[in-house]
Amino acid sequence: MLNYNGDLVPFDDVKITPNNRAFKYGDSVFETIKIANGKLIFFEDHYFRLMASMRMLRMKIPLEFTLEFLEEEILKTVQVNTFQGNLRARLSVTRKDGGFYTPITNKVDYLIEIQEIDYETKSTYRIDLYKDFYMYSGHLSTVKSNNKLVNTLASIYADENELDNCILLNERKGVVEVANATIFLVTGTVIRTPSLTEGCLKGISRGKVISIIDKSPTYTIEETTISPFDIQKADEVFITNSIIGIQPVTNYRKKEFSTVIGEKLMMSLKILEVAGI
Repeated sequence: MLNYNGDLVPFDDVKITPNNRAFKYGDSVFETIKIANGKLIFFEDHYFRLMASMRMLRMKIPLEFTLEFLEEEILKTVQVNTFQGNLRARLSVTRKDGGFYTPITNKVDYLIEIQEIDYETKSTYRIDLYKDFYMYSGHLSTVKSNNKLVNTLASIYADENELDNCILLNERKGVVEVANATIFLVTGTVIRTPSLTEGCLKGISRGKVISIIDKSPTYTIEETTISPFDIQKADEVFITNSIIGIQPVTNYRKKEFSTVIGEKLMMSLKILEVAGI
């Protein structure tokens, strides 16, 4: 069952019209939220990012779109399904049908999907560069929109080359992120991640990991410009998103990485998930 504008409907009964703006123009934003033991993980952070994204895209935010309302709608959708264990919710917000590039309205529709997830950290995780197309380093790239063509092509490239993921670059050939997560490099006691000005997504888990490192007496965090050459010099590399938490990277081309710091941060992030902070 799906939740379409508050109505619970069977999957096959949700129809996309030829005028759907997400389909025609990618005119949509979304949040992917992990649900564990009936609890929405870091939902307040997801909510505020969604509101910021809608404002940036000049969508009209409905008065009922409070944090409590959307949380209730997601949990309502969970309850009518028979899933077990950990779940992922995708909350999509799309400008209503109609218009060409110029919409006829800025009002929105929303759709909530629930899926079971069974994610385990991989002991071996291989990445490489994706260089066919570049991400744009502008502020719009920080928004979790439906415009994910480069991410899709990079994922296909990874699958064709027996990789677990690919690193995306911006037009200046700086590291942005991987296809489905943000990226961190550990060199000595300094942990670096691409700054938002490089075009990376303003990830929820990214923010949590930065906060953990910022409080550490041992390590310092830097949001900065990172080149592909910096990856070769790193002691460790790990990636993070809201569903996987932290996944240490073991191989980049011929380079092998330690995973000690990534595994420690993984446990710290899990503690935050349980605490809900």
